[in-house]
Amino acid sequence: MKVLVIGSGLGGLLSAAWLSREGHEVDVLERLPIIGGRFTNIDYKGFQLSTGALHMIPHGPTGPLGTLLKDLEADVRIVRSRPMTTIRIPTEKDATDYTHGFQDIEFHDFRKRFSLFNRIKLAILITTTRTFPPKSGSMAQWCSKNLNQDWALKLADSFCGWALSLKAENVPATEVFEIIENMYRYSGPGIPVGGCKAVTDSLINIISSHGGKIHTSSEVTQILVENNKAVGVVADGKEHRADLVISDIGHMETSRLYDTIALDASAANYLAAIRKLRPSAGVKICLASKEPLIEHTGVLLTPYARRINGIDEVTNVDPSLAPAGKHLIMAHQCVQWENIGRLEEEIDLGLRDLSEIFAGKEYEVLLIQSYSGEWPVNRSSSGTDLNNKTPIKGLYIVGDGAKGKGGIEVDGIALGVRNAITDILNSST
Repeated sequence: MKVLVIGSGLGGLLSAAWLSREGHEVDVLERLPIIGGRFTNIDYKGFQLSTGALHMIPHGPTGPLGTLLKDLEADVRIVRSRPMTTIRIPTEKDATDYTHGFQDIEFHDFRKRFSLFNRIKLAILITTTRTFPPKSGSMAQWCSKNLNQDWALKLADSFCGWALSLKAENVPATEVFEIIENMYRYSGPGIPVGGCKAVTDSLINIISSHGGKIHTSSEVTQILVENNKAVGVVADGKEHRADLVISDIGHMETSRLYDTIALDASAANYLAAIRKLRPSAGVKICLASKEPLIEHTGVLLTPYARRINGIDEVTNVDPSLAPAGKHLIMAHQCVQWENIGRLEEEIDLGLRDLSEIFAGKEYEVLLIQSYSGEWPVNRSSSGTDLNNKTPIKGLYIVGDGAKGKGGIEVDGIALGVRNAITDILNSST
């Protein structure tokens, strides 16, 4: 089978690696001059910064991405974070920020911030919602209804902002509880030694060693469709015929490459659904320091910050991601849709947060990266992902525009890829 993959992001590379290993003829077409999209490294002042996702895999070596990489025999080592997560809380019980001091608690101690009544209620809720997850409403609505305490919403916003680049009010509660279920299944995060590029490079090696090809600076401008079946693409003015087309650029962007008017009436619901999709947006602030700022390998959640949702210090696992004697710290903040046009203000608030979170510490702001528009955090905000199929036979969507249910970031991409490739292989037999 001849396969064309549009885009060399993580979803595209995972798909290409899997299908090339299965013996199919695979070509990846990438419009940029680099491979990896929002999941590789850029060298900046001797630091290995990530182009998009942080150098972290949400569920570590045993999660969906870690398992898929193992199945592909990818040469990647993922070190489990210890502790999984800590939470920075104000020292004073009624404080609303970090200006008067703070302390860090382990994630499993978050219950201690609730009233005794809510601790008892939470224990019951966690048990029952695992069996009977909520069917409607946002995570913020669930918190207000079941745990009417400010701490519940602050923690939900911090976690959702870090993991999904969304406020709790923009995430379906059912998606959050599926994420929690995945935490029970797979455990917490891990850091790939060598950063995102270690994963990307390993997939490139798999593709090339099995005869696959990756073409950079090759932009696809049209998907060829005949009798409602994808039969190839046009790239750089030339037609490339294929039996299967996989797109790593999201449902909406992919639909712009073929004639939707020619689709039959059954595609109307699909087209209406993709018009409602909204990418999630965020800002990443990269810091450099001579001394550790966090001193552990997990995530530091910051629910009392104005904008910063969470921070990690990847050089506590892999010192090679920074020059000798330096540490690399990455802070992430979600940007709400109504604030995308005011990114400078959002960044200023994030910088003010960091000055309080790391009060008394010396650090340098290395680089500030924003993710929105054509370069978002996720092409489909978590909880709104469509499946991997399209109305056109032989055209599939993978990547952060078609994540699997309950999948955080790159683990969601891996879930989606597994769903898509399993369906493709079953359909071809």
